[in-house]
This record gives sequence, structure tokens and C-alpha cells, in this order.
Amino acid sequence: MELVCIIVNYGLGSKVVKSAKRHGFSGGTITLAKGTVNSRVLNFIGLADVRRELVYLAAEKSVAYRALEEMNEEFEFDKPNRGIVFTTSINSILGSKNIKSEKRVVKNDIERRGDEAMYNLITVIVDKGRAEEVIDAANKAGAKGGTIINARGSGIHESGKILSMEIEPEKEIVMILSESDTTENIVSAIKDAIKIDEPGNGILFVQDVNRTYGIYR
Repeated sequence: MELVCIIVNYGLGSKVVKSAKRHGFSGGTITLAKGTVNSRVLNFIGLADVRRELVYLAAEKSVAYRALEEMNEEFEFDKPNRGIVFTTSINSILGSKNIKSEKRVVKNDIERRGDEAMYNLITVIVDKGRAEEVIDAANKAGAKGGTIINARGSGIHESGKILSMEIEPEKEIVMILSESDTTENIVSAIKDAIKIDEPGNGILFVQDVNRTYGIYR
């Protein structure tokens, strides 16, 4: 199973989901986000501090990869400022009976350097107002910006949890795509900047990225 994340300019999320459903996905989820890019690499994903929409999709790997190839022809993600697409693996999924699958094998299904992933996804959950600290530290260590999501519970008396950390209105989630050979330095810089090892200062985790579109060095 593959999780597909597509970051596009504000207002395009619904169009992406409609296209995804035409190409084999059963549906998707859209969240609001903010793109933050170092001014020296504006051509990497666009202007700094731009409103974004983050689209989450899920399907069997072969379905997802075939659909992304077809969607890339429509949205041209591999051209500058058209969006960023990346995928990661899902070990299991609940509550989605309509996830589609097929037996067909897709060639070159993982974008890797040797046996290692070329890119990593660094996710950091921090108190509201500290996301910029994370981005600043990451950029100084070689990152090329990131995406900030304002996390909130579904009700006044409710809160979600990710890795046992409550996600309430005062939390922010920072997502940073990094080349694998810079990930360790970026993680170390974030750790030192926000003292993430101290209780209550946040959670950081790293995932391998299987496939990307729209990433420019």
C-alpha cells in the first residue's frame, strides 16, 4: 500500500482529487498548509510563505504509480512550480474498504540510489509558533524549505494522537523533503535548535520516500 502526498497551490486540491478518482484512487483528503522556501531556491517549489493545499491519497502501489504517471501528464508536476508529489509506504490501513488494487507490476517502482532511498520525509510536530524555528534550523543545515500544517482536534473536547503525542489546536506539523545524504545534518540541526529531546518540545520522525515528482536540485 502506498501513501501519496501532493502539495499544490491553494485552490487546486479539489481538482487533483477529482483527477485522482478518474485514474484509480477511491478518494482523497485535502488539508490547508503553508509553503516556506529559502529565497535562494525559489525555483525549487515556488515563492516563500505561499498558501498551499496538501492532498493525501492511498492505493495499492501498482495502482498509485500508474495513476501518478497519468496525472503527471495532466498537471505536469515535473515542471517547476507545478507542485510536489512524493510517496511513502503504508504497512496497513483501516477504515478504507474501497482502496483499489491490481496485480500488474510497475517497473522502476522505487526511486533509489543503490539500495537506499534518494529522499527522506522529515516530519516534526511542535507547539504552535515553533514551526518557523524548525524551518530556519533545517534550511541552515541544507534543507530547501518545507510545508507547515496547522493541526487541530475534531472538537472542543477531542484531540487526536500521533505516536502518543496529542494533536490539538496549538500544534503545528512541519514536513521537510530532504536528500538522503543531508537528512542526518538536518535532523541534528532541528534537534539542537528546539531541544527536541526534552519532554514536551515535540516529536520528530523520518520516513523513506519511494517516488517523487517536482523535486529540483
